[in-house]
Amino acid sequence: MLWELIATVFAGLGAAGIALLLRKISRNSAPRWLIPAFAGAAMLGFQIHSEYSWFEHQRSRLPEGVIVVKTVEQTAVWRPWSYLYPQTLRFIAADVANASVNQLNPQLKLVDLYFFERRASARRVPQVVHCQQQAQADFSATLQIPPPDSAVDGQWRKLAGDDALLIALCHSGANSNS
Repeated sequence: MLWELIATVFAGLGAAGIALLLRKISRNSAPRWLIPAFAGAAMLGFQIHSEYSWFEHQRSRLPEGVIVVKTVEQTAVWRPWSYLYPQTLRFIAADVANASVNQLNPQLKLVDLYFFERRASARRVPQVVHCQQQAQADFSATLQIPPPDSAVDGQWRKLAGDDALLIALCHSGANSNS
């Protein structure tokens, strides 16, 4: 975030320098307000660009085998342009390449989910996905592992059949080590 602030300031200084150069070329006939207007427009433009390019930049940095399973697009009153084109400021990625299959019930897969948010550190949350029951639960010492072909209890959250995490883990053949 510090580097982004520094880049924003330099974008403003660069644009102010261009406006100052325009004033010198026009022999000071260009209005003085051009200098702060250019600086403000450049800083605002840089911030808008960095917010819209953040998601693609983060996604390109994910290692192979880590896929995006959910994005959250947001609009805000203080960002009126986001109503025309919503911004992706949060997303969830799953490490399907390193997902492991449970030895007692092969329908269960342990996977790490990574929660990314603009201007925040990524968080890793281990999850267990039950492919047959289409359910997900937080991995913990108290999680009851159901035997094969049995129903899940209240610790599990149902997933939609078209859930990206369920498809990535259970339908794409993404089985790996135990």
